[in-house]
Amino acid sequence: MARTAHLDTFARDNLPPRSQWPELVFERPELQYPERANCAAALLDAMVAAGHGERPALWAPVDGKPVACTYRQLLARANRIARALTDDLGLVPGKRVLLRGPNNPMMAACWLGIVKAGGIVVATMPLLRAKELTQIAVKARCSLALCDTRLLDELEQARPDCPDLKRIVPFNDGGDGSLETLLAGKPDSFDNVDTAADDVALIAFTSGTTGEPKGTMHFHRDVLAMCDAFPRSVLKPAPDDVFCGTPPLAFTFGLGGLLCFPLRFGASTVLVEKLMPDTLLQTIRDFKATVCFTAPTFWRLMAPLAAKDGIGRLKKCVSAGEALPDATRQLWKRATGIEIIDGIGATEMIHIFISSPPEEVRPGAIGRVVPGYRARIVDDDGNPLPPGEVGRLAVQGPTGCRYLADARQSQYVRDGWNLTGDAFSMDADGYFTFQARTDDMIISAGYNIAGPEVEGALLLHPAVAECGVVGVPDDERGQIVKAVVVLREGHVPSDALVRELQDFVKQAIAPYKYPRAVTFAASLPRTETGKLQRFRLRQTT
Repeated sequence: MARTAHLDTFARDNLPPRSQWPELVFERPELQYPERANCAAALLDAMVAAGHGERPALWAPVDGKPVACTYRQLLARANRIARALTDDLGLVPGKRVLLRGPNNPMMAACWLGIVKAGGIVVATMPLLRAKELTQIAVKARCSLALCDTRLLDELEQARPDCPDLKRIVPFNDGGDGSLETLLAGKPDSFDNVDTAADDVALIAFTSGTTGEPKGTMHFHRDVLAMCDAFPRSVLKPAPDDVFCGTPPLAFTFGLGGLLCFPLRFGASTVLVEKLMPDTLLQTIRDFKATVCFTAPTFWRLMAPLAAKDGIGRLKKCVSAGEALPDATRQLWKRATGIEIIDGIGATEMIHIFISSPPEEVRPGAIGRVVPGYRARIVDDDGNPLPPGEVGRLAVQGPTGCRYLADARQSQYVRDGWNLTGDAFSMDADGYFTFQARTDDMIISAGYNIAGPEVEGALLLHPAVAECGVVGVPDDERGQIVKAVVVLREGHVPSDALVRELQDFVKQAIAPYKYPRAVTFAASLPRTETGKLQRFRLRQTT
């Protein structure tokens, strides 16, 4: 590792032993990075120096109208934040800063300012409660927090149980003690901390985790690598693109898709704090967005609205966070003519590593390995499996899992490969097809059944708006397939509809996979990032 710029070496001291790291691969020229790199400087200062200063970087709605923040204005704000952090708030390189806020320009500027100052960002989802915030702040030893004033309550409730958290500074406030007060009069220049490329820039905590959260540590070069892999090879953005979407900036899917990717390519991004399917479509039209990132549920719910009201200038649609049912992909394509770009990533890997551009999509498959990464299917002992067989997905590339002081590192990384916890198959042409999370495979009467396949069949039925499929214990079969179904408007639960759905699935896929139990619900439990919480489905009656 290169000489660190961190005076506070907590993060580096708590990296896993080097023997437990995955093998890192930097085979492509665009993934070669110098020993010294500050990713915020590369994303912002370098873009202003390259002539993008007067171009829009961020867009946000103000009084119902689109308002732009240019690259030069964003740089000035991030520099003033970095000065406040170092001059007034005691930040030294390597300290962790808990960052809490919805998707808005100040949240983005704070992220960049912390990293420019050599700090480590620990961003948290807006919906997290005091207990979850306590776990994160304690595990990452955060001494300072920057928090949107509207989200202070839960953080203040957590504060007494966070011995290291000495100061919480609100932003989007303007009152005494706010970040805005500290910024007043600060120069808009800042000498970026000369971080090593392998200094930790962020600690991202996994979403949807039960039990103790896992903090994944990512270097400055990892942030650049996520920009120079999937978007460069698959998404292929241009400076005139306008990005938008729903994932929080605290989620690495959102950090990449709604901040780092557009900045890396001189494009702009729309940051809106709360979106529903109808307001996301309106945002796409109002801001003339060309690229959108969201979860499969949104694509499905937006399809009929898009067919009716149009999609403006939208050209590229990215789905991730959970499996994209082929029925949803086809529904969106019929409504808009656009092929969704599906992808699988992981917080441990920072972003997407398997995907395909629209012209190379194969029905039912997520795609092929993103250039710069390697992937294969292995058995429980790590041996490669032949095409067509279902096994565990193993990945290598320029990024990889490094948990913060966590024994689970040895479960995720084996023999130099990242084991994502997903069951996949790969065909002879290198296309990867998702089966299930390895801990979500349903074994019923000796058959292996993938819940997402059953979900895909159910979603083809005109009465089904959403569904989730899990395995539940059964004395006779070990497990049976259970479906929890959200019905479309105009349909009501009944025993006759249960039988109709069961027969429908038997006709669509192998009959032994049909759901022997079907229940109806008004909605499905999801994380803030859109992932279905299957453990909660198993608890429903």
